[in-house]
Amino acid sequence: MTVNERLAAEFHLKLDQVDKTVALIDEGNTIPFISRYRKEVTGGLDDNILRDLLDKLTSYRALDKRKEEVFNLISEQGKMTPELEAAIANARTVTEVEDIYRPYRPHRKTRASVARERGLEPLAQLMMEMRDRYEPPIEEEALKYVSEEAGVPTAEAALSGACDIIAEDISDNAEFRKYIRALTVSNGEISSKAADAEKESPYTQYYDFSEPLRKIPGHRVLAINRGEKEEFLKVSVTVEPSIPLDYLRKNVITNNDSPALKYVEGAIEDSYSRLIEPSIEREVRSNAFDAACEGALKVFEDNLHHLLMQTPIKGKTVLGFDPGYGHGCKLAVVDQTGRVVDTAVIYPHKPQEQTEKSRAVLAGLIRKHKVDIVSIGNGTASRESEHFVAQTIHDLGLDCKYIIVSEAGASVYSASKLAAEEFPDFDVMQRSAVSIARRLQDPLAELVKIEPRAIGVGQYQHDMKEARLDTVLTGVVEDCVNAVGVDLNTASGALLSYVSGMNKVAAKNIVKYREENGLFRRREDVLRVPRVGEKLYEQCAGFLRVPESDEILDNTGVHPESYEATRRLLSTFGYTEQDVRDGGIELLPLKITQRGREKVAQMLGVGVPTLDDIVKELEKPGRDIRDSYPTPELRSDVMDLEDLKPGMELTGTVRNVVDFGAFVDIGVHQDGLVHISEITNKFIRHPSEVLSVNDIVTVWVLGVDVRKKRISLTMKKPKAPKEEEQGKAKN
Repeated sequence: MTVNERLAAEFHLKLDQVDKTVALIDEGNTIPFISRYRKEVTGGLDDNILRDLLDKLTSYRALDKRKEEVFNLISEQGKMTPELEAAIANARTVTEVEDIYRPYRPHRKTRASVARERGLEPLAQLMMEMRDRYEPPIEEEALKYVSEEAGVPTAEAALSGACDIIAEDISDNAEFRKYIRALTVSNGEISSKAADAEKESPYTQYYDFSEPLRKIPGHRVLAINRGEKEEFLKVSVTVEPSIPLDYLRKNVITNNDSPALKYVEGAIEDSYSRLIEPSIEREVRSNAFDAACEGALKVFEDNLHHLLMQTPIKGKTVLGFDPGYGHGCKLAVVDQTGRVVDTAVIYPHKPQEQTEKSRAVLAGLIRKHKVDIVSIGNGTASRESEHFVAQTIHDLGLDCKYIIVSEAGASVYSASKLAAEEFPDFDVMQRSAVSIARRLQDPLAELVKIEPRAIGVGQYQHDMKEARLDTVLTGVVEDCVNAVGVDLNTASGALLSYVSGMNKVAAKNIVKYREENGLFRRREDVLRVPRVGEKLYEQCAGFLRVPESDEILDNTGVHPESYEATRRLLSTFGYTEQDVRDGGIELLPLKITQRGREKVAQMLGVGVPTLDDIVKELEKPGRDIRDSYPTPELRSDVMDLEDLKPGMELTGTVRNVVDFGAFVDIGVHQDGLVHISEITNKFIRHPSEVLSVNDIVTVWVLGVDVRKKRISLTMKKPKAPKEEEQGKAKN
C-alpha cells in the first residue's frame, strides 16, 4: 500500500480525499488555512483530524525513508534477496525494519563477533545442522579449532564460542524478535520495588507494585518512570521465561535426538536471557512510555484548548494582585483595553503586616480607577491575600468582585525576554501582576506569551519528549488563535506569531510597522510589511481582523479570495454592506434556503461549505466564538478548608482534567479531586468524556484531610435520607 492508501484506510477516508489533502500540505498550506478555507477540497476535515493525518503522514514517510535506506545498505553488502525485499516492503513499523536489518548492521565488538574472528563460524553452522550422528563427534570436531594463536585454547572454548555465534543469530532473527515482543506485551508484567523502603516519597504506592503490561494505564507508566528517574524505584518487565523459551526451542531445534542438542539448547537459553530479554524489555518499556505520552498529550491538548478558549471578561477594569510575603504583594491596574494605568506594592502579610496601610492603598486604587474585578494569583500567600481582598471589599463597601486566577507560567513570562521588552521599567513581580490581570481580560492573548508546557494543565509533561510536546501544544495554540482571529492593530508579536502562515520575524515586522506608520486601515495593507509576501498573506489574511477598516469584511472570517463572491451574494438578495454593519440581514439564511444552497453556491462559484461560512460571518461580523463558553465565576466572600464538611454542596470550576479524574476549584485555595469513579453513574473510559477545563460544575464534599490539604469530591448527587431508607427497604 502507498502512504496515501494507508492513510485513507486508517482514517476511513476516500483515497481521492487524502490525495488532495496531502497535496495541499505539500504545497505549504497550514493546517488552520486548510481546515477553514479548503473544506471543499478536504471534504470538511477539521483541524484535529488534519493534524492527526499530518502526524501519520510524517510517520509513514519516515518509515518509507528508512525502508529505502535499509534496502540500499543490505544491497551494498550484496546480500539482498527477494525474500528480504518482500519483508522490508511489508514491514509496518520502523521497529520491524530494524529487526530485519539487525543481522546486517555493522556490529560492535561482541562475544559472537570475537568468535567469528577466531574462525568458529563453521563449527556453529555444523552444530545447527543437528545431525543424527556426527563423525567425528562434535567434541572431537571442536579440537580442530583449538589454536593458541587464534585465542582458542581448548575444545570447550571452541564450543562456547560457537554457541555465542548461535545465540547472536537467534537474537538477530526478525521473526523471533517480533513474536517475543508481542508475547511479552500480552503476557508480561511491569513491576516496581522500592530502591530504599525506608525512604518516604510520592511513589510509596509503587514500592511493591505489579500490573500486566496490557492493562496498565498510561498515567501509572509515567509515574513509575518518574519514580525510577528520581531513584526511588527499581523497575522491571517480567514474563514467565518458559513461554518464550518454548517458542524458541520449537522454532530453532530441528532434531531432538541430535548430539548437538545440549549445545543448541544452551545457546537458546543464553540468547534469551543475555540478549533478547534485556533488549525486548527496553523496547517494550520504551513503547509503553511513548503510548503513555501520546495519551497524556491528548489530555494536555484538550485541557489547553479549553483553557485558551475560556471566555474573556471584556469591558472591565481589572486589578492584578500578585501575592507575596517578604517582598510584598505587587498590584497592577489595567484598563478595559489592557493598558497598564497604575501599579503599587503593599505589605499586608507577615513579616511587615502593614494591614491598614495596605488596605488603604488597595481601596484607593479600586476607587480611583473604578476597578470592576480584582484578579488574585493562586501562588504563595494566595490564601491570605484572598482573605485580605475579600475583607477589604466587604468592610469598605466597595463595588467590586474578585477571582482566583491560575498564575501557572506567569513567573516564566515575567522573567522572559518578551516581558522585558514589553515592560522594560517593571520588575519581575510587577510584570507578573500585569499578566495575572490580563489573562482574565483576554486569556488567549496573554497565555500565548507563555511556553505552553509551563501553563500547568497537563500531567507529567516535563517527562515527555520535548520536540513532540512542543509540536503538539504549538498546534493547539495555533488552532485556538486562528479559530478566534487576531486584531491586526492591537495584537502582540507573540499572538501574531501563531497566526496561520506567520513566523516570528514577520510578526515582529508587523508590530514595528504599526508603531512607525500607525494603524492598519485594510487587511491588504499588511502586504506592505517587510517579509510578508503573497503566499504568507494568503495563509494569514482570513484570520486577521481590522475593526477600523471601511471594508466590513476585513473584520470577519471571510477570506479576501471570497470578497467578490460575498458582495455578489449580498447584491443578489438585495443587501448592502451597511446592512451587515447594522445587523439587518437576519433573513438571508432563509432566502438562501428558499433559493437552494447548492444553486446559490454554484452561482457564486464557491462550495456549499464556503457559502455557509460566509453567511455565519455576515450574521455576526466581529463576533468572538469564545463568548459561547462558560464565564469565570466571580466571588465576593471567602471560605476556608476547615469550613468544608462531608455532604456540603458547592459550585466549582474544573481546573485540570487527568486520566484518573478532575481537579476542581471550589474556592478554598486548594483544588479538590473528583475521582473518575465519582464523576457520573455511567461508565466512562476517561474523565474528558464528561468534563473540560473551565466547566462550571456542582460537587459534593466526600472528605477533607486538613493536614495533607486533600479534598475528595463527588459529582454524584447524594441520596436524601428518605431515598436511602427506601433503597434499603427494597433491598
